[in-house]
Amino acid sequence: MSTKKMPPFLLDEKKWSAPYFLAPVAGYSDVAFRAICAEMGAALCYTEMVSAEALVRNHAKTKELLARDSAETHYAIQLFGANPATLAKAAEIVSAFQPAVIDLNCGCPVPKIIKAGAGSALLKTPERIGEIVRAMRNATSVPISVKIRTGWDEKSINYLETAGMAIEAGACAITLHGRTRAQGYSGKADWDAIKALAAQTSVPIFGSGDVFSADDAIAMQEYTGCDGVMIARGAIGHPFIFQELCQRAAGQRIDEALSPKVVAQTALHHLELAVKYLGEQTACVEFRKHFCAYTKGFVGGAALRAQAVRCSTFAEFQRLLELFAESAA
Repeated sequence: MSTKKMPPFLLDEKKWSAPYFLAPVAGYSDVAFRAICAEMGAALCYTEMVSAEALVRNHAKTKELLARDSAETHYAIQLFGANPATLAKAAEIVSAFQPAVIDLNCGCPVPKIIKAGAGSALLKTPERIGEIVRAMRNATSVPISVKIRTGWDEKSINYLETAGMAIEAGACAITLHGRTRAQGYSGKADWDAIKALAAQTSVPIFGSGDVFSADDAIAMQEYTGCDGVMIARGAIGHPFIFQELCQRAAGQRIDEALSPKVVAQTALHHLELAVKYLGEQTACVEFRKHFCAYTKGFVGGAALRAQAVRCSTFAEFQRLLELFAESAA
C-alpha cells in the first residue's frame, strides 16, 4: 500500500480510508448516477467530461453536466480541451460550483475528441499538458489533477514523462489508466505501469483499468501501491461495489449476494433521481442502458431487458422493476 501523507484535496478521513472513486464515464456519470454512487459510499464522483470550449461559450446543455445532488458532499469536475487559455477560463468558471478538484482529461481515445487536439492527443505533447495545468492552476485555487494513459501507442509509452510535466506544473494528483490510446478499452490494463508511477512520484497516484469488482479494486491497490482506485465500467449497473468496498475497509463481513429486490429498489431510486434532473421523457430513454446493466447476470433478466428498450414512462419502468424484484421469490 502507498504511504503518501498529504491528500491531494480535502475529503474527510472516513472517505480516505476507502479511497475508491467513480470515474468520469461519458454517457453514464450524470448527476443521478453519481448521487447513487455517493450514497453507496464512493469517496468522490467525477462528472462526465465537460468541454472547456463549450463552457466558455456559455453553452446551456454543457452547464447541465455540472448539476450536483445533495448526496454529493464532495464532487469532482473533469474538463477537456487543448487550449491553455480556454481551459484556464473554464477552470475559473467551474470553480463557482465548489468542486473538490478539477481534473484535466488527457486520456479519452474517442476520435472526435482527438481531432480537436484534446484527450489522448495531448499525450503526444507532454509539454502542452504542463502549459495547460499551469494555466489552470493560475486561474483557480481549486486543486488540479490530471488523468492520463500510458502513451499514444506501444511505441510511445511516455506516462512517466507526461506525469512529470503535469506534476512540475502543479498537478495535485495523477490518475493513470493502464492502457495506451491505441488500445482503447481492449486488451489488458498494465498495472505494472501504475505501480512504477506510484513508486516514482511525489503526489498521490490513482489507478484505473480492469476494475470490475471489489476484489479487483483491492488487488490493484495492493499490487500497485496506488493511493486510490478509479472505477468506471465496474460501477455501471453495480454501484454496490462502493458499498462493499467501504464495508470491507471497515472490516465488515459480506455474507449475502445482492438480491433482485435490493437491486430493483436501487434502480428505481436511480430512475427517480434521473426524472428529477432530466424530466421523465429524457430520463426514461437514458435509463434503458442502466436497466440493462442492473439486470445483467440475473435469471430472467434477458426477457426484462427486451421489454426495457420499449419503456418510455416512469410507470412502465416501475412495473418492470417490480417484476424483476418478484423474481427473488
